[in-house]
Amino acid sequence: MTIEDKKFKTIKVEREDGITWLYFNRPEKRNAMNPTLHREMWDALVELEQDPETKVLVLTGAGDKSWCAGQDIRETFRDRIRERENNPGARREPGGPRYDWSWGLLSTFAAPTIAMVNGYCFGGAFPALIACDFAIAAEDAIFGLSEVNWGILPGGVIPRVVRDVMRYRDALYYVMTGDPFDGKKAAEMGLVNRAVPREILREETVKLARHLMEKNPHVLLGAKEAFKVSQDMNYAQARAYVGVRERAMIATDPEKGREKGMSQFLDEKSFRPGFGAYRRE
Repeated sequence: MTIEDKKFKTIKVEREDGITWLYFNRPEKRNAMNPTLHREMWDALVELEQDPETKVLVLTGAGDKSWCAGQDIRETFRDRIRERENNPGARREPGGPRYDWSWGLLSTFAAPTIAMVNGYCFGGAFPALIACDFAIAAEDAIFGLSEVNWGILPGGVIPRVVRDVMRYRDALYYVMTGDPFDGKKAAEMGLVNRAVPREILREETVKLARHLMEKNPHVLLGAKEAFKVSQDMNYAQARAYVGVRERAMIATDPEKGREKGMSQFLDEKSFRPGFGAYRRE
């Protein structure tokens, strides 16, 4: 049985020519996340990371209105509060790490990841958005950190991660006001790489995925890890870590990309590093 054939209730997986499309699949709930979706996302990502057909992973939303509207308020908040009131000993459901699929699994996924934001992106969806390596949004997609409007705080890692990608004043403004903003504003603030008209959103996403698939996947993973891991280091630590990471990458690269690139550049005169990837034969 392939992963596409599995009977998921809240997500959907499609694969096409090296691109794996992973969908939030609760369009009737604007793709809001509930406990079942968290468990299914965890299971799917664990399996897909070992899938040789997944060269690039695209995370998007089913339907044409919503990417992900955040946490399902009824199931995630009201029902859990009532459950705890009726069973005070049940502090959290077993398997809690499954709920950390976005910042735990998605942010370190072995293949490049792209968030294709096709509609509403609110609250609890922000960690998954920011965990993806790249993000392309429809210009009319609507974003918002609306928690302050109904009496809670943006939860988990949200206050930290929005500051990582957005300007300080912008991040604080939207955390404290809960005001919505569109895809164009998201691109202006650095929350997404760019915003495009909705009618070419998928086309532009595929174009980026194809561009990434031209690169050596082993080197892409090394570059991704070097960038993300070194963020919390001082300069001396970062320099030392990146040097070790690069030597390990070169030693274990099954394509021997450095040798191929140098040969095509120096000997064949067929490759210019600043204008595309070396020829992967």
